[in-house]
Amino acid sequence: MSKRIAYLSAAALSALALTATVTVPAQAESKKMMKSEMSGDTVMVGGAPMYPSKNIVENAVNSKDHTTLVAAVKAAGLVKTLEGKGPFTVFAPTNAAFGKLPAGTVDTLVKPENKQQLTKILTYHVVPGKLVAADLTDGKKLTTVEGEVLTVKRAGDSVMLVDSKGGSSTVTIPNVNQSNGVIHVVDTVLMPS
Repeated sequence: MSKRIAYLSAAALSALALTATVTVPAQAESKKMMKSEMSGDTVMVGGAPMYPSKNIVENAVNSKDHTTLVAAVKAAGLVKTLEGKGPFTVFAPTNAAFGKLPAGTVDTLVKPENKQQLTKILTYHVVPGKLVAADLTDGKKLTTVEGEVLTVKRAGDSVMLVDSKGGSSTVTIPNVNQSNGVIHVVDTVLMPS
């Protein structure tokens, strides 16, 4: 196991343990509550149900495909923001998406001295308001929280986002509803200029 993966895994597990202590309901939760949470628009992401009754952070911490993103959000100090009222549209890169970055990039970004750059990249994945896949029409320009624009490209049922550097990312799981917005899982990290 590489040093980078070990570091990120340890950070993610620490984040999960801390968040679980605060946000996960008691084990004695009633079956009625579990049943009501499973109804409706619950989508499985990273082996875990994403409950529409929970916020972006409460759901993301349970996805095994988003441990790097969760660690990065914590390192950037964005947890409280993404737990906020919103609504937000989040294009959530998977661990594999972060793995496509040049070697050492994630390790460098999560260092305290690079918090500003990390925040810029993460907020480039967030758009104010709730945009479901049907709202992501071909050629649409999305102004991100970071301030720069993403451009939507559609090819049949496939939705892609083009960043300001010309890179593209494909939505692999659309419309993961949250209490404070929606997540669209993406396969590549988007980069602002």
